Amino acid sequence: MSSNVAASGRSNMKFLYAGIVIALILAVLAPFLASPDPDGLESAAGGVVSEEKLAEMEEAGSVFSSPMPDYGIEGMGKSGEVAAIVAGTLLVLGISYGLGKIIKK
Repeated sequence: MSSNVAASGRSNMKFLYAGIVIALILAVLAPFLASPDPDGLESAAGGVVSEEKLAEMEEAGSVFSSPMPDYGIEGMGKSGEVAAIVAGTLLVLGISYGLGKIIKK
């Protein structure tokens, strides 16, 4: 019975590592596959909020400044976008791992 548990654990770890590799591959490819002219959020907001209100909100600015605005590192071009997305992916994976450890206890 314990050999089945060990085999299952190895299988789960392989699945986990494969998921991490796939997430990192997607993070690296995302800047090259993404549309250069996205409009999803702004288009959806335009259907709910008037143009005047959108312009007013845009002029007001944000409450917090982003450490990597527009999913990139300023002045680095596509490599900055790749670095920012990979860093974000690793950060989310690390936080998820940490929360999993805390919840498991």
